[in-house]
Amino acid sequence: ALEPLSVGLAIGVASALTGYLSHPSFYCSYVECCPTAGHRLNATALKVQLDTKLFGQHLARDVVLKAVMGFSNNPSPKKPLTLSLHGWAGTGKNFLSQILAEHVHPAGLRSKFVHLFLATLHFPHQDQVTAYKEQLQNWIRGNVSACPHSVFIFDEMDKMHPGLMDAIKPFLDYYEQVDGVSYRKAIFIFLSNAGGDLINKAALDFWTSGRHREEIQLKDLEPMLSVGIFNNKNSGLWHSSLIDRNLIDYFVPFLPLEHRHVKMCVRAEMKARGYPVNEEVVQAVADEMTFFPKEQKIYSDKGCKTVQAKLDIHEDV
Repeated sequence: ALEPLSVGLAIGVASALTGYLSHPSFYCSYVECCPTAGHRLNATALKVQLDTKLFGQHLARDVVLKAVMGFSNNPSPKKPLTLSLHGWAGTGKNFLSQILAEHVHPAGLRSKFVHLFLATLHFPHQDQVTAYKEQLQNWIRGNVSACPHSVFIFDEMDKMHPGLMDAIKPFLDYYEQVDGVSYRKAIFIFLSNAGGDLINKAALDFWTSGRHREEIQLKDLEPMLSVGIFNNKNSGLWHSSLIDRNLIDYFVPFLPLEHRHVKMCVRAEMKARGYPVNEEVVQAVADEMTFFPKEQKIYSDKGCKTVQAKLDIHEDV
């Protein structure tokens, strides 16, 4: 028979151990947990990443940093944060959304609280839009119920079927709760090539008039961009209630990248591969890119999208 003292000691040790193992700080160091209600993003760390890794996008950097930090520091936001990122391919839209996701959830796109939707993969068939709407609502409802700080990224918005995104309108609106669930701590990010032509024309107009691209302000582009997206049948937000009801907080323009920005991308990729930066290779890769307009050749027509592939053929150097 066990002595009462031994039994009591064993129970006490087991209880203490169970309590320690179940403590959130210990448990969440091994299993991903949803951020607590008082969680705040690290503004300094986010700014450093945007400053050092996002090239040629002063507007996107400043707007997103202010919007995200304002949202994070607000203990009682009235609605989810909704950002719509626009510009040609290779200008940094996906890259910025990944950086942002990683600052909300360290696992980034691998996090169970970050959800990436691709129009051509998840919503391919026009005749199934009604079913997609129901599936999308159920997915968002279920995941925000599990983690109020969920992040939803919708890529290829310009390939999204018209009307589909209106299904999520109740979740983006100024409601305290929808069917008992609050969506006010969630973040929704739309990525689209739509509006890229408008942004490029505005940037070229600035260049033609002798003004620096860093002088371009959000007010110079956002009104034109929101109207253009609303009236563009290939935007994914054509005549959408999300725009009509002003539920998108910011239309964020990504400017076309110049030759110097492409070279920055090449240097960053070389460093990421562990190579010393070779300026001859940097120049060679940049020279292989194609630029527009045809006469002036100011902007890369693919941004930095093909830098990795082009650098591959220079690896021997």
